[in-house]
Amino acid sequence: MALNVLLVDDSATMRSMISRVLQMTGLPLGEIHQAANGREGLDMLGKHWIDIVLLDINMPVMSGLEMLDEMRRNPNHADMPVIVVSTEGSEKRIDELREQGVKFIRKPFTPESLRDVVNSIVGVHNEESNENEWRD
Repeated sequence: MALNVLLVDDSATMRSMISRVLQMTGLPLGEIHQAANGREGLDMLGKHWIDIVLLDINMPVMSGLEMLDEMRRNPNHADMPVIVVSTEGSEKRIDELREQGVKFIRKPFTPESLRDVVNSIVGVHNEESNENEWRD
């Protein structure tokens, strides 16, 4: 099953980097959609089939936390897997996110840490044989 991913970050550079890292992981990827803020992210959720969202916290127009709140209120997106990828994240905030079922990765991150968190969400188990399957 190919995963359709939504990347929501106000930095085009960060979206590009996350997209590249996801492609390197060997995960079965379908479409990778991108949005520059939470409002655009919600619009993308309404237009495309998305399996997992990677979301920054601090963005203009609508923050990642506001987008997450909107998602949780919408029955179509309430249970959608979300990974927050951010430089901001006090232990209290991280705990609050985890209580909502959200995973958290602190920027900067390693490709392996991103892969492992995505794997934990989509149920793909990392085996030693996968270590050699990374693509350029």
